[in-house]
Amino acid sequence: MSDNSSDRRNFLKGVTALTALSYSRVLGANDRIRLGAIGVGERGRHDMSGFQKDSNVDVVAVCDIYAQQIDKALQLAPKATSYTDHRKMLENKDIDVVLIATPDHWHARTAIDALNAGKDVYVEKPLTLSPQEGPRIVKAARVNSRICQVGMQQRSGRHYLQAKREYFDTGKLGKVTLARTWWHGNTYHLRKAPESLQQRPSNLDWARYLGPLKWRDWDPQQYWNWRAYLDFGGGQVTDLFTHWIDVVHMFLGHDIPKSAVAAGGIYFAKDGRTAPDTINVLLEYPAEFSATFEATLAPGVTGAAVEMCGTEGRLYIDRGRYIYTPAGRNAQPVTVQATGDMDYDHVANFLDCVRSRKLPNGDVLIGHRSAQASHLGNIAYVEKRRIDFDPVREEILPF
Repeated sequence: MSDNSSDRRNFLKGVTALTALSYSRVLGANDRIRLGAIGVGERGRHDMSGFQKDSNVDVVAVCDIYAQQIDKALQLAPKATSYTDHRKMLENKDIDVVLIATPDHWHARTAIDALNAGKDVYVEKPLTLSPQEGPRIVKAARVNSRICQVGMQQRSGRHYLQAKREYFDTGKLGKVTLARTWWHGNTYHLRKAPESLQQRPSNLDWARYLGPLKWRDWDPQQYWNWRAYLDFGGGQVTDLFTHWIDVVHMFLGHDIPKSAVAAGGIYFAKDGRTAPDTINVLLEYPAEFSATFEATLAPGVTGAAVEMCGTEGRLYIDRGRYIYTPAGRNAQPVTVQATGDMDYDHVANFLDCVRSRKLPNGDVLIGHRSAQASHLGNIAYVEKRRIDFDPVREEILPF
C-alpha cells in the first residue's frame, strides 16, 4: 500500500475524537438546538417532526424549491424563516444543525456547504449520488470538526444492536459466508404525479431542482417520483439496499467489497423510468463472504429483510423482529420483537453527539461506505459487467 493511500485511509477513518471545544457554540444538556431543514417534502417533514419530539429543538429555518412544500413545513414550525436557496439559509448564524432530505443529487453539495458553514448535519441516505462524492463529504466533516449522521436508522435500532451483541460480537453464528437481503414491493417507487403537477406550478423552481444535472423540460414524474430516474438517485439499489448492506457491514465489521455483479431491467413498470424495476446484486468481500440483494416492484410479492447465514446457524432480521435458528436438526428458533422507535432513536443519537462531540452511530464515513457498496451494484448493472474494486485504494479497477 502506498504512503498516499495509507494517509488517505487514516484520514477518512477520523478516529480522533471530536471535542466540544471545536464547536462554535458549546452546548449543555439543556441548551436549545436550532435546526434548519433543506428539502421539506414528505420525508423531510417526517424527519423534522422527529427532531421536534425533543423539547430542546427549535426549527428556525426551512428551505425548498417548491413553495407548497414550504407552506406545509411552516404548519409544523410556524416561527421558522423560509428560504428557496440553501446557501442563503446557511448564512443564518442562528442555525446549529442542518437536516438534509433533498433528492440524492443534491446531497453532496448541500452537505458540504453546510459542513463548511460550521453546521452539524443529519443527511438522509444514501449519502451520495456517486462513490466519488463520499470522500469529499467525509473530508468536509473532519476538517470542520462537524458531526454528520446519515439516516440509516438500523444503526440505532435496539433489536439490531441486541442481535449484533448476542450473535455477532460473540461469534455465535460461526463464520458467516452469505448475507441475503431483499426488499420487494416498495410501492413508493411507483408513485404517479398528481394532476396538479401536470403543468409546472409557477412557485416551483425547476431549474434549481435540476441543479447540477443537464437541462430537460419539465417532467412531473421526474420531480414527483425521482427515485425512478438514475440521474436523480440510484433506484431501489441505493434507496433500499443501502439500508440492508449497512446492516451487513454493522454485523460483520467489513464494509468495502472487492467485486460487484448485477442483473435486472425494466420488466414491469413501463412508465419512462431509467432505474430497473427488478434487480439482483451480488457483492463479494475480502473477508470471504458474499452479500446479495434482490428487489422487484411487480405487485405479486412484498417483504424486506436480511438473512445472515453462518456455519453455526442463521439470523433473520427485519424492522419488526429477529429470529435466530441454530444449525442442526430440530433446532428451536429464538424470536425477539423490536422495541422503541428507530427513527427517533437515530435522531436522538445525533442530538446527543451534537452535545458530546462523539462520532454518531451512522457517522459520515459509515454512510459513505454503505452507499459506495450500493453504487458498485448499480455501476455493474449499467455497465453490464463485473466490477472489480480495490478495497485498499477504494477505486474501481480498469476493465
